[in-house]
Amino acid sequence: MPPLLRHIPGNRSAVLFLAATWALVATASPPDLPTKRLDFRNGEPTVLVGLVVGSSEVRFSPRGRMRVHVRTPLDKTVEAPAQGEWRVRILDGKPGQSLQSLQLAELPFDDSEGFERARKEWQGRGLAVRATTVGAVYGISGKVIDNRKRLLLSSDRTDEAAAKRKQTELLQRFGVRTSLFAEVTRPASGVLELLDPSGNSTALGQDHLQAQTLDGAGFDVRHVEYGVGYDFHNFADRSYRGTLDFTVGPDGKLTLVNAVTLEELLKGLVPSEIFARAPVEALKSQAVTARGEILAKVGTKHLDAPFFLCSEQHCAVYKGRSGEAPSTNAAVDATRGEALFDSHGRLVDSVYSAVCGGHTESNENVWGGPPNPSLRGRPDLLEGTLAVSPSEDLKGFLASNLPSACQRSRFAQGSRYRWERRFTADEMNALLAPMKLGPLRSLAVVSRGVSGRATVVALGGELSATEVRGELNIRRLFKMLNSSMFLVYPEKDARGRPTAWRFEGGGWGHGVGMCQTGAIGRAEAGHSYRAILQHYFSGATVARIY
Repeated sequence: MPPLLRHIPGNRSAVLFLAATWALVATASPPDLPTKRLDFRNGEPTVLVGLVVGSSEVRFSPRGRMRVHVRTPLDKTVEAPAQGEWRVRILDGKPGQSLQSLQLAELPFDDSEGFERARKEWQGRGLAVRATTVGAVYGISGKVIDNRKRLLLSSDRTDEAAAKRKQTELLQRFGVRTSLFAEVTRPASGVLELLDPSGNSTALGQDHLQAQTLDGAGFDVRHVEYGVGYDFHNFADRSYRGTLDFTVGPDGKLTLVNAVTLEELLKGLVPSEIFARAPVEALKSQAVTARGEILAKVGTKHLDAPFFLCSEQHCAVYKGRSGEAPSTNAAVDATRGEALFDSHGRLVDSVYSAVCGGHTESNENVWGGPPNPSLRGRPDLLEGTLAVSPSEDLKGFLASNLPSACQRSRFAQGSRYRWERRFTADEMNALLAPMKLGPLRSLAVVSRGVSGRATVVALGGELSATEVRGELNIRRLFKMLNSSMFLVYPEKDARGRPTAWRFEGGGWGHGVGMCQTGAIGRAEAGHSYRAILQHYFSGATVARIY
């Protein structure tokens, strides 16, 4: 079989070469599905981060001598010095095919009772269901990283349009928001062309090209054409460590993936999660929690994509070398390989949110599942004890002048610690229109967590009534409220009909785990990063795994 890789002197020759080899390239074997397990072969895990999806062309420049691995029947390589701008573009991209199911519930792998309750609940609603497991188990340095989750899915597998219609139906009938779970039936494919700085077509690869610098210097990504990727509008002129993988996404278009070690990833991620000017002990706390959260997420998200995590808030905001800061790099280095583990040696999913509002929340009140001993909601006070319980008297709690760590910090923002938001009756009715309740007449919080965050909300309209469960579902329902730690007050006309709804609340985010602004406040008060983490993650200890 003739090689698919040739050095081509000019664009006209490139066109002739493409025409002559097209059939051969198009019939090459399909890509291997990306593994969703971490690679620890070098002692430190390598993570695949999706930078851009939906692109037709990516331009990049190597910072050192470059080697490009081209997937062909003979697996060729191209080497080039550290100069000039190269391009990769996709030719004849073919979208993959997948079938969609509704994801009805996500529970920890060992929560058999919770899973059975969810199964019976959905079967009672007349829906046939099935189970699947995502995630994996790793043993390293005597510790266990187990991020497996059990998903409850609808039994049917349909196209995306039909699945979305079913989602709308369930939202209207039960007030429950679901997500889509895709199962690939045919991988996407396409020919990737590598062009040198002079515009000459240098190589053709089937489905995949990988560029690496021999000295590990990394790359500058200078321009992305027609991309709709993560944080795309701010993407130009970024620099990345590690390697660049060019592959075909499920949409049949070019996807750019950055393969980096976990520590390199953290250096480009931590400054996006916390103020780089924060005290060093707070930065160390953020480095440890971010490391643990990544380990807990890998293999559980973007299951139909050629990467582990995306580079936006959905997974973790990552800007590569361009986002790094000396202070956060030092914090990552100082805590290298450290994560939080419980008393049984199991990884703690070290989640965090921006501002807890004076009280953190317990995990089961936000995401369901069994109570996690390391994720207990508790007051976040620097001194004294809590006089007013937010779950019993949220109004009094919100009005209290508390010595909260996230309120005392010099980085505190009053509009995030306490806030107000107002919707007119028309705005509210438009938000709730998919639920077909009719004009809203009543809105009440039925259940709250230990921090006062709403976990169940009852809605009554002129046509019907329903309940919405789950902290995130509630926040999304009301145009992504700052948090679900709120009281709601109707404003009424002379006839007693609501004209507006006013939300008064506290905190920014779900409130589980570490309060980031609170961690800064604690560091400013002289607490070490280990003490900060022990406060927010009950019974957990910091341990190094590599």
